[in-house]
Amino acid sequence: MTTLLDLADIQGGILRAYGRQGFPKARAFFLTVRGDGREGRAFVERLRPLVTTAARWKDPERGEALVRRRAPRLKDVARAEGEADYPGEVTLVKPKVTLNLAFTFYGLLALGVPVRTLRGMPDEFIDGMAQRAEILGDDPFRDKRDPVWRDSSGENRVHIVVMLNAQMEADGTPVAELEAETQRLRDLCGASGGQVVLLAGTGPDGADFQEMSAVLSPGEHGLAATNKEHFGLSDGFGDPVFEGQFPPALEALRVIGGGKLLPDQTWAPLATGEFLLGYPDEAQEVPGAAMPIEFSRNGTFMAYRKLHENVESFATYIRQQGARYAAIHGIPQAEAEATLRAKLVGRWEDGIPLQAAPTHADWLAFQAELAKAKAARDKPKLAALALRYTDFTYRDDLSGTTCPVAAHMRRANPRDMLDPHVTDPDPKAGDGSALVNRRRILRRGLPYGGPSQGGSGRDSGEQGIIFLAICTNLFRQFEFVQQQWMQYGLDFNAGSDTCPLIGNHPKGGSHHDPKLVIAVEPGSGQRPYICNDLPQLVEPRGGDYFFVPSMTALRLIGTGITDPT
Repeated sequence: MTTLLDLADIQGGILRAYGRQGFPKARAFFLTVRGDGREGRAFVERLRPLVTTAARWKDPERGEALVRRRAPRLKDVARAEGEADYPGEVTLVKPKVTLNLAFTFYGLLALGVPVRTLRGMPDEFIDGMAQRAEILGDDPFRDKRDPVWRDSSGENRVHIVVMLNAQMEADGTPVAELEAETQRLRDLCGASGGQVVLLAGTGPDGADFQEMSAVLSPGEHGLAATNKEHFGLSDGFGDPVFEGQFPPALEALRVIGGGKLLPDQTWAPLATGEFLLGYPDEAQEVPGAAMPIEFSRNGTFMAYRKLHENVESFATYIRQQGARYAAIHGIPQAEAEATLRAKLVGRWEDGIPLQAAPTHADWLAFQAELAKAKAARDKPKLAALALRYTDFTYRDDLSGTTCPVAAHMRRANPRDMLDPHVTDPDPKAGDGSALVNRRRILRRGLPYGGPSQGGSGRDSGEQGIIFLAICTNLFRQFEFVQQQWMQYGLDFNAGSDTCPLIGNHPKGGSHHDPKLVIAVEPGSGQRPYICNDLPQLVEPRGGDYFFVPSMTALRLIGTGITDPT
């Protein structure tokens, strides 16, 4: 069944990541509302006409790229094959800067949304991220949070986040419109008479907004955005695909490896209700939120997290472990380091999954095959290679000899690994990814900091990822993945081992050595390799839970006429 979405009622950035639509620069502003909420509602109403929706737009400069400098994308293949991106005539022109709004529970309360509406909100959203620190594994890092999150209480409680995503000039700077929109926000706050306050303290420099930028590299026409983060790893593969997210022709491609795996081993889009409120989810239930339904429908929830990356620790650890791994296996140091990075993540540093290229030699062969297909503009070959980034399962690798069972990517989306029937010789005798389908999240966000933005490139610098997790049930989806799959290893028979990349790695003596086991084929004559003494690589610097309303709900909030009956 085809799900048709009201794109003009859904805020932008939910269905498709802005970073992939040509907006590699961004700023996040955190505001608090004081007084009786009247000026706060007026602030929302002044911004509402500027909010970017999910409606498609024309891009007058968009080419039909087939040969990409980086990995081929399924979208490019579909375009090259002549498939339309979307039906109908599109008249909206792609903006230079997008603008979106979201609210914490206390923000909605401060803006005067009726209590009878808010009491339908889920407990975890009402609690907020700080109150859920123990569940999320954030407790050890409370004192390291940015001031805006440490002080988020009383008159400094974060109520609203305004997100601006911007296009980029050839020299790597954001378009001038970003600064103009920034000034507009400051002016609106100034005109509120102190009732809408832009909070400072996002980062150690006390800035009043969180700057974000894709990691850049030299391109044909100046600097170009990459999909790298500050560890040098490619990111952004394997996001879930749900009904209505893409037009049919594109969905048929995207769903392969991105949707849910059915018992007959085919792929289907996940239920819309897993990511947008007001629609049935995988349990054929409509996720509960707030009433009336118009307030919830086409909205969603977002976990905003600032994740600091200890870049120097990562490089040092890979170098030291690489020397040991190289000596044991008799291979060059560079090959050992590349292999260890891939084993920690589940993908090689350019995003090619281990399931598609299990060994270093396979990886080089894949790269050569890709380069050859690009040079020949071989569309069928490029399409086949693009699918290999997502089209795989784990039923043939249950022991993790290709991709470690506790690797980051495998924890985030175990696919068919948790199917109780996965060992049945008949692949169609199982349940596919049924046990995973209700734990998926949309991953959005961009890197921040780094050497190009004043960071040191060491542990002490300002560098990391602004991670946005979007889903309709923060407890069942985001918090479950964060707590059970990233901060424990029980579902993967990995004991108390946490995610090697983003998990907590406390030093508790010889009985608790943070590690990743790299299994080997039985009978190979080799011993499993243990990446032991994992350092703390990622540290949360704060964040909160936000409700991302539809345009309809945004109007109800701004005009103060929400009727919960």
